[in-house]
Amino acid sequence: MQVLRTPDERFADLPDYPFAPHYATIADADGTPLRVHYLDKGPADAAPILLMHGEPSWSYLYRAFVPRLAAAGHRVVAPDLIGFGRSDKPADRADYSYERMVAWMSAWLAAVDLTDITLFCQDWGGLIGLRLVAAFPDRFARVVIANTGLPVGTGASPAFDAWRTFSQNVQVFAAGAILDMGSVRSLSAAEQAAYDAPFPDERYKEGARMLPTLVPVTPGHASVAENKAAWEVLSRFDRPVLTCFSDQDQVSAGGERVFIERIPGAAGQPHRIVAGAGHFCQEDKPDEYVDLILEFITSA
Repeated sequence: MQVLRTPDERFADLPDYPFAPHYATIADADGTPLRVHYLDKGPADAAPILLMHGEPSWSYLYRAFVPRLAAAGHRVVAPDLIGFGRSDKPADRADYSYERMVAWMSAWLAAVDLTDITLFCQDWGGLIGLRLVAAFPDRFARVVIANTGLPVGTGASPAFDAWRTFSQNVQVFAAGAILDMGSVRSLSAAEQAAYDAPFPDERYKEGARMLPTLVPVTPGHASVAENKAAWEVLSRFDRPVLTCFSDQDQVSAGGERVFIERIPGAAGQPHRIVAGAGHFCQEDKPDEYVDLILEFITSA
């Protein structure tokens, strides 16, 4: 497996992102070493809050979450998925599969050995993060779910179908512009450039290009069986689960219902639809989401 690594200078002086990098090296099933980047702020002995991003974003998405959560006394850990951010990027699109993404982040989770986790997940952070909950339920104390799903081949929204078509046909896959399109507020030029920073050229974007095709929205998709098995575990997960989808995300609209209906820990929780937020809700309403996480930890 050929692996690309974004030069460090691409990450210098990004706006509102003063965080020191942390790295863990894992091994792919073929033996290839892969370096995973993550943020790690706050007291090392505190129960961790795990913030998982989707695509084509990276831990920069959580730049407003990390300081406030850490200041409240929590350990805050925000990894970059393989293929994104400061993490390594396999160069061949065929190197990426849903199961490989889960395996890579499972290996990372074991390497950093997090327990008593509060998970916040959105987009592919949910597709992968919820699989981690199913694989390692004893590691998770509670889960907060935003704008994501765990599909099992039963179809997708028209908005997702449009996104998948766009992702496969656009000539230049501009991460910053995509984040801007998926947010209600307008991202500044500097913020958009920060989302472009991990990708010096199109060679670095094979994971970002591939992931939309991997979401198992048809019966013939790979990972339908694995997601069904994960749902079997989640259908018995009785630790607190909160949904907080946003009101202006057409891709995931209504997606909270299956979690509320099927996960025991979601019963009786103060689920909410956050007003004025798009798909990348972390960009639109960071303070509201941080407040939500802190309140949920205190009450659940």
